[in-house]
Amino acid sequence: MNASTNAPSSRRSDASMAPPSRRSDATRGAILVAARERFAADGYERATIRAIARDASIDPSMVMRYYGSKEGLFAAAVTLDLRLPDLRRVPPDEVGRALVGHFLDLWEENGELTAVLRVGVTNQTGAERMQAIFGEQLLPVARQVCPDPERASARAALCAAQLLGVALTRYVLRLPAVMDLHRDELVAWLGPTIQRYLTAPSP
Repeated sequence: MNASTNAPSSRRSDASMAPPSRRSDATRGAILVAARERFAADGYERATIRAIARDASIDPSMVMRYYGSKEGLFAAAVTLDLRLPDLRRVPPDEVGRALVGHFLDLWEENGELTAVLRVGVTNQTGAERMQAIFGEQLLPVARQVCPDPERASARAALCAAQLLGVALTRYVLRLPAVMDLHRDELVAWLGPTIQRYLTAPSP
């Protein structure tokens, strides 16, 4: 008798034979890959759950099962590098202006960042994603220049509040008076405030 006839069927590589936890991880991964590609190609507004599910070769209900909503999926799928400058290379009295200028350039060129902010103000998952982005990336920058590293978290939070407030009013709510301000004006107004948050003695 040919030995191959006795080969166990368990050698099949069908994903359905994998443990449930592994299948779940694979499904989540496929959804995130499809979502990143679809959001990048179509933008947040035009990308649909149905299109993302089709790209991932799954039923749309599975996307909702794992991520709850389009906003939740977007927050989970998007990874953002703020590309923050090394402020130790900036003259000490220019760090505020340098950081404000960097963020304004970033908001102008990166529509994905604005989309994350828009999701963050309406969705808890999006808010947590934005918190993580700023907590992981802005806090180390604040530590580079602040005089009291033990207060770096508070200083970074104040900077984030100022920068996100401007971004919200300029790029999401699009308040005319804020939109009319030239980049140099914004740097001139905000730079000293961020400078104070980062480098002034604690009150």
